[in-house]
Amino acid sequence: MEFKRMVDNRTAGSDTGAGAGLREHRAFIILTVLALAAAGAVWFGFPHEKTIPNIGVLIVKVVPFVIATEAIAAMRLSQSLREKLSRLFIPLCFLVFFAFFVPQIFFAAANDKSFYYLVLTLTPFIILALTLSFRLGGGSSGGARRLGYAMILLQLSGIEDLAFLTINPHTDPAWTPIPQVWTWADHMTVFFGRPATKNEAFVFIAVHLVLAVLILTLPDRIWRKIGGWFRPGRSRNTEISGTKASGVNGDNGVDGGAKAEEPAVTAQG
Repeated sequence: MEFKRMVDNRTAGSDTGAGAGLREHRAFIILTVLALAAAGAVWFGFPHEKTIPNIGVLIVKVVPFVIATEAIAAMRLSQSLREKLSRLFIPLCFLVFFAFFVPQIFFAAANDKSFYYLVLTLTPFIILALTLSFRLGGGSSGGARRLGYAMILLQLSGIEDLAFLTINPHTDPAWTPIPQVWTWADHMTVFFGRPATKNEAFVFIAVHLVLAVLILTLPDRIWRKIGGWFRPGRSRNTEISGTKASGVNGDNGVDGGAKAEEPAVTAQG
């Protein structure tokens, strides 16, 4: 039995690095294509402006990020393949930042045009680049989800708005003291249905920060339990025994996924 298990592991590992392993990478490929299509739809289908007209538009603009995060989490690569791909994709991410976003920001600044939308788009890209680097470095799929979703919550929290008001030496009465109504914070406006007051903004920021910390710090068993709520028709005992038997460590939740890749790593490494 042990010999058969070793043969099966080596077969799985060889499939992962060959054409026959497309089935192994099917989820990653499909999600990547969907993420690119969704990002293209947002980039070309919506005006490049700061204003967010309603909560629906905000959700649609977040969809490409969610799909891309799930695509990164769905990667099933051996250690040797991860090392090779990291030499390609990490420099590529840097080039997208340095040769696409930076020149446009410089051009907008030199021509007195707003580069706010570029920065809003650049920030999720940086989050995804960091998450991808973590995954290619050997991080688990669950860890990738933790990082991606926690960081996007930090972006959406409004902490940057508060930092703008507090760390800069403002002299304009419009910004000092801190305004009582935050008319410029569109992501808060669509949530409350009107511009947020100062205290509402503080609560909004605090809630997002707490959620981000919880995503990063809650034990794996909590996320496995939450993940079980979205899998109807399975008893708790069946779910736990199935998790232990498959060794995926709750990969359908926020954390887990590293153990599922170990046979490929062993065979290829």
